[in-house]
Amino acid sequence: MSYTTLEIERAGQVATVWMNRPELHNAMNEHLIGDLTAAFRELNHDDNVRVIVLAGRGKSFSAGADLDWMRRAAGYSEAQNLEDAGKLAAMLKGIYRSKKPVIARIHGAAMAGGTGLTAVCDIAIATPAAKFALTEVRLGLIPATIGPYVADAIGWRQARRYFLTAERIDAATAERIGLVHEVVDEAALDDRVAAVAAELTKGGPHALSAAKELLGCLRDGSPQKDELLSDTAHRIAAIRVTEEAREGLAAFFDKRPPRWVKD
Repeated sequence: MSYTTLEIERAGQVATVWMNRPELHNAMNEHLIGDLTAAFRELNHDDNVRVIVLAGRGKSFSAGADLDWMRRAAGYSEAQNLEDAGKLAAMLKGIYRSKKPVIARIHGAAMAGGTGLTAVCDIAIATPAAKFALTEVRLGLIPATIGPYVADAIGWRQARRYFLTAERIDAATAERIGLVHEVVDEAALDDRVAAVAAELTKGGPHALSAAKELLGCLRDGSPQKDELLSDTAHRIAAIRVTEEAREGLAAFFDKRPPRWVKD
């Protein structure tokens, strides 16, 4: 499938989705949102892809919303805005709930919606020059569709601050509050992303997907809830009898790589 705002590169089992609007710092509009939705759907159905990297061409990861798109949305009716927001929400959900691990490769600006894109990825690796912010309140708006993901990433206490102040978040602060996992020199960014992707491909494809589903179950659970403990017991019992798990255990005892690990 071809995309007007994206480029997709494949290297072995890793697919990199490049947002390709460099002249606009990969600002989001309805076309980029539609392309991202379709691309992640396509890659999730491609058995040759084990890991997805989200990246931006040019000087920025994503500077947030496209100004022309925002200008047009200001004239929409509430119903039109709801339809527009629903498409953005669906795109964010599609990345967050990807059955395959997603790494954010972040450099330069990752503002507003770009901060949201950072938060929906499973792993975020940034350069020291990366910068983030939730600037919506300064425009009389709120970080609504990205809000659940950002709050989940940085915690409610930090979210109370940054949703309200709209202040800039530098890379070191983003790492400290949990928005990104690592900060590496720009020259080392691609190598580090590739190294983390290689680690992810060592996991069983079904196990990685099931682990993501487990995290969703645990997010609002508590060890004090017997229902949760019962659910986790059922999950491990079900996965132990899968062909993938049997192959993984056999490979471990035979001291060889499992079949899903490629040379």
